Amino acid sequence: MGHSMGGHGALVCALRNPAQYRSVSAFAPIVAPSHVPWGHKAFGNYLGTNRNDWLAYDAAHLVQQAPRMDTILIDQGLGDKFLAEQLRPDLFEDACRRSGQKLQLRRHAQYDHGYYFIQTFMPDHIAFHAALLHQPDQVLALTTQSLERK
Repeated sequence: MGHSMGGHGALVCALRNPAQYRSVSAFAPIVAPSHVPWGHKAFGNYLGTNRNDWLAYDAAHLVQQAPRMDTILIDQGLGDKFLAEQLRPDLFEDACRRSGQKLQLRRHAQYDHGYYFIQTFMPDHIAFHAALLHQPDQVLALTTQSLERK
């Protein structure tokens, strides 16, 4: 679970390591950093100018390569000033649809990128993860899926 760039990190970690994460959720995550100014700046500085190297850290790309077996939960405030230019949940939603990844993308009118948005929906995320952590069959399925890829 994470928020904004931390939400991006949560998604990338879970998509790259499905056997190690039984669930993943995010609040207003940057989901396609290869396509937005924040991502260009960060990836250019940390990973260099070769944009192909960036794809290993781009959730929208990763979900197309290896969708998870579980549902991904994302909450997004529609009053978020970063929504259209930086966050772009539409790109992740499209990538999930094309890859068959189950996604619960909840859009909330009158919420922005801040504390009250996260505080309002945090109990939902805790309940989401708690429910998945109590499914022992899913652990076996995720582990098997991960081993089959190697």
